Amino acid sequence: MFSEVKKFAKGHAATDRDSRSSAQNMPIFESLSKIVAKEVGGKEMRHVKCVDHASSVKLYSLLLEKKSYTKFWSQDEEPIEISLLDILEPSSSLPDTEVKGPLTFSDTVLKKLKVAVNVGAVVDTNVSVAASESKKSTLQYQIVTVPPPKFEELRKRKLLDPQPSYMKQYRRSGKNLYVVTKTVELLNSPVLSDSSSGGVSGGVSFPWNPATKAKAEGEGQTSRETALTLQKGMVMAYKKKLLVCENSGWSVIEVSDDKKKKTFEELEFRGISRGIPFASLISAEMWCGSVSPIPPIGSIEEPSGQDFKCLEKEVFMNMEKVALLSRNIRAVMFTNIQAMLGDRQALQDLMDTLDQEKPLGHLSGPGATILDELGRIPGYPHVDPVDLILYLLEAIMVLSDTQHALLAQSMEKRILPCQRELVRSILEPNFKYPWWIPFTLDSKLLTPLQGEGVAITSGLLQECGLRMEPNNPRSTWDLEAKEPLSALFASLCLLQQLTEA
Repeated sequence: MFSEVKKFAKGHAATDRDSRSSAQNMPIFESLSKIVAKEVGGKEMRHVKCVDHASSVKLYSLLLEKKSYTKFWSQDEEPIEISLLDILEPSSSLPDTEVKGPLTFSDTVLKKLKVAVNVGAVVDTNVSVAASESKKSTLQYQIVTVPPPKFEELRKRKLLDPQPSYMKQYRRSGKNLYVVTKTVELLNSPVLSDSSSGGVSGGVSFPWNPATKAKAEGEGQTSRETALTLQKGMVMAYKKKLLVCENSGWSVIEVSDDKKKKTFEELEFRGISRGIPFASLISAEMWCGSVSPIPPIGSIEEPSGQDFKCLEKEVFMNMEKVALLSRNIRAVMFTNIQAMLGDRQALQDLMDTLDQEKPLGHLSGPGATILDELGRIPGYPHVDPVDLILYLLEAIMVLSDTQHALLAQSMEKRILPCQRELVRSILEPNFKYPWWIPFTLDSKLLTPLQGEGVAITSGLLQECGLRMEPNNPRSTWDLEAKEPLSALFASLCLLQQLTEA
């Protein structure tokens, strides 16, 4: 009954939305950059999510850590218009880089999928969904690296004294800075093309909303074509290292070498404020009860405070906050977040605005509507609803653009509760496993979703990195799917809670 049908909702956007969707938000780019990152460097390489960042990330670029409201997932760092060289004493020379290339990468994906679903739970109807997808891209690239010995030459240059004002601001914020030490750069200007078509029979509407460029090919048939031209020099993937500033010296270290290390020395604790995530101020014992006894030899020990039980409690705490909101605020949040799911930049702009210590807000569209509603609450911006929205938006931003489109349709079809329970059934038993392990989806949880819901939910799960088998409820747990699945679980829980009376 279950299929790996992946909905081609890349262009999904309602005409009544104040959306600024553009080429920089097209999932076609992210899909390719993901593949390139894995092919080139495995887990050490990070893929670039949007075209805008592909133009701004360079060797020696500084990336700014985003404040997190949880420890169960993380957001990508934000490129800033500053490089490591800008904060060091000037010099007329740079260390030699190591260049591998030119290399050629060709990616062609052809899929023809057909799913037959018996929708007997509601009516005695057989639904047949057919879809085809074609992607083709060829790019030339080079891998540019700063070898460790060459970085030692660069370390002879001291930090600027006095430090630039922006560095003082980053120090006060307590956020980490990362240095790009390896890049995958384009040597040509490839055109990424993506075409898809699909149809449905049996009297049920086609689940994949076509983009504005879609054209009818007959009853129940849609097709769409997308093309995106990249520019020479764009970066598809990169490796980062943590910048550590100590006294007048500096260094870069692997992120995994010392997780306690920070870019700047810890600031003296000044008490609790809205800017400090609540989850970081309480111990694992407060979240999850008393500390568990030492596990027996051979068992799997999860990090303290980071098991599924703690994730569930964290999400539940935020659901309780939602329940305290007025019906009007919940409706405004639900409707306008749904409207922004086709525009990643609009979501980010709202997060950045809410994250300010003083209320500002020159946003337009759905984001402005949410700000206006929050502005009516006494004490804004230092109120719980602000933290709540930031927590929800952070979870949503972990998801891909394709998932945003799928999530918007899930909200429209009111299938969030079914999806929530399905994701819970995957996370709860597998959360502790750091290796690949097969599992079977509960068919009872799939049945209520029916044909369209199954297709949408399948796309959500596959985009998290789960290995799905066509027409089969069996799948494979992958550790890389843990963070996006956790973010998806939180998103489904909170969005559903917003709809509760």
